[in-house]
Amino acid sequence: MKKHNFSAGPSILPQEVFEEASKAVLNFNNSGLSILEISHRSKDFVAVMEEARSLALSLLGLEEKGYKALFLSGGASMEFVRVAYNLLHQNGKAAYLDTGTWAAGAIKAANNFGETIVVASSKQDNYTFIPKEYTIPTNANYFHCTSNNTIFGTQMHHFPDTNIPMVCDMSSDIFSRQLDFSKFGLIYAGAQKNIGPAGTTLVIVKEDILNQTGRVIPGILDYSAHIAKESMYNTPSVFAIYCTMLTLRWLKANGGIAAMEKRNNEKATVLYNEIDRNTLFTGIAKKEDRSTMNVTFRLNDENHKEQFNAMWEAANINGLNGHRSVGGYRASIYNAMPLKSVQVLVNTMQEFEKSIK
Repeated sequence: MKKHNFSAGPSILPQEVFEEASKAVLNFNNSGLSILEISHRSKDFVAVMEEARSLALSLLGLEEKGYKALFLSGGASMEFVRVAYNLLHQNGKAAYLDTGTWAAGAIKAANNFGETIVVASSKQDNYTFIPKEYTIPTNANYFHCTSNNTIFGTQMHHFPDTNIPMVCDMSSDIFSRQLDFSKFGLIYAGAQKNIGPAGTTLVIVKEDILNQTGRVIPGILDYSAHIAKESMYNTPSVFAIYCTMLTLRWLKANGGIAAMEKRNNEKATVLYNEIDRNTLFTGIAKKEDRSTMNVTFRLNDENHKEQFNAMWEAANINGLNGHRSVGGYRASIYNAMPLKSVQVLVNTMQEFEKSIK
């Protein structure tokens, strides 16, 4: 029986993607070859790469606006380095908003390339909120933020206006809600949370912000080199990119980002309403900064933990335990998560409440 997968990543994907990908593992495009063994230079895979890049730009409304889509390797952690290498000028400085573990990782990486200014941080409260009042220095080379904090369950619902390039790590909420994506100079996202399996990272970059640092950048770390080679500078993650293309097809066929946002808001409302109503639970993130992708909550009485864990496991629920740095529980309800699975969790929480009373 298929489980209700609330894992934060690698995470749930649409059932149609699993089915189509499983066929391709055996015989891709009736080629007599598996998707796992075809050449990345073959016409069949080049077509996959081109479609995946095109769909990404189209869904974000960035086609013909000077942006390029890349599929790279190394996860978001590699982009912490690439961003600084490609955008932080020699003797320049960069501005960062510190809202969680991965934002802190990006700051640490950038420190190796020049001065980094942390404009605001919520670390003192274990990242339970998004800072609101901060000033971005106009002479910084770029401003970096993290749109959704997977571990802590917070999300930026408003982005600042700035005259410098804005860089955003959207690993856990890309394609989940409508935004003016043209506000960003560079967006990156590890695929394994909302758009595909682990193994590739989507980068969307406005080409005119590149090649201004005065640095000599090694080719594997140079966005311009990857653009020139159309994401084929090195052997790409063929299967992960193929599955991502299938997911983007699914997203487009199901109404695009606008439809996803409506579904995601509905799922989040159902779950947060239960957390706020149920006498046995408390939400962790501040209400105004709650994520629609990663819902964090805890028991009011840890003595009931063993019983609740047994109940959700019996309900065929998977991946509900919170990150070790936060504790409690975390329900990741990405695009592919159906409302019925969220309702199973809510029903389990209600049954648990009745059993305690």
